[in-house]
Amino acid sequence: MEQLLNEIRIAYMDGEINQILGAIAEEAREGPLHTRYNSNEELFLELTEDIFVPRLPIHHDVRRPEPSAGYAASLRDVVRQLAAVLPSSFHGLTYYFDPADILKPCFYRLYKVEDATYLYLLRVDLGFRAFEAETLEPGTNDVTPAFRTRRLYAESELIPLEAVMWELGRARAFKIRQLVSNTWIGETGRGYLVRGVWMDAGLSKFFSKLFLPEGARTYPFYPFFCKYKTVCASAPSLAAAYRRRVLPLLHRAIGFLAPEMDHIQNALKGGEFSETMPLFVELKAKVPQAWKEVFHGFATRPYLNERDLKEYALEIPGF
Repeated sequence: MEQLLNEIRIAYMDGEINQILGAIAEEAREGPLHTRYNSNEELFLELTEDIFVPRLPIHHDVRRPEPSAGYAASLRDVVRQLAAVLPSSFHGLTYYFDPADILKPCFYRLYKVEDATYLYLLRVDLGFRAFEAETLEPGTNDVTPAFRTRRLYAESELIPLEAVMWELGRARAFKIRQLVSNTWIGETGRGYLVRGVWMDAGLSKFFSKLFLPEGARTYPFYPFFCKYKTVCASAPSLAAAYRRRVLPLLHRAIGFLAPEMDHIQNALKGGEFSETMPLFVELKAKVPQAWKEVFHGFATRPYLNERDLKEYALEIPGF
């Protein structure tokens, strides 16, 4: 996969992996999944059984669109396990290889809502986390350790598209519908400590708080967020039923936000997001109550893990 500006390109697909995914029965179901976030706001699922991740190469020449034979064989084994442990979550998805980040295999599905197209993009993180997995074989400078874990880290998001480019019946590129003009605000600090400042986090809070019920406490889960210079939706449950629930709201939210985007960006350039901002208060009052009901009952519960680090359990009614 190559991402240029507002475009995600698919360079290579593995036929055997997609056969594994295509063989998942539509009626296959898994038990309830426990959705969590670590202290760095990273999403992970607590699985009901271990998955084994073999040693994988760390390095890959990004100019090579295809993976090595050894990597492909190892990944097929991982996908077989995921298809067995999370069958309904992976049913209907298509795999493609991203040469820029080989430890995060990509899976996608396209959806239509009225005349708009949306991309569901799932990236599974197969990187080794020393305190969260059992090492079975040590790694080297060139390969990761082989390990066993019950934690599946992932990035799961819904993205609005402007167009899909096809070639011989296969999707070859996704052009993202960009709604945000520029999230860069400026710089802060001096000398070697100068760093850029972007408003992505403020936009994510603005979008999410608009459509969350009053008083909802969901940090670090933001149902809508700014990425790819557009409005995306988080899918913390990998189940297709969750996507079908939230997609219509994402579609309505984009229609609601698009005419106001310049005003929202200008308001956030002047300072940090606050629920008392006049523009936010004005727009919040215009959001139909029925839209907010989609996230009724969503809540996060902080707790300490076995290493006394804070984590968050996300409650998703019905999932």
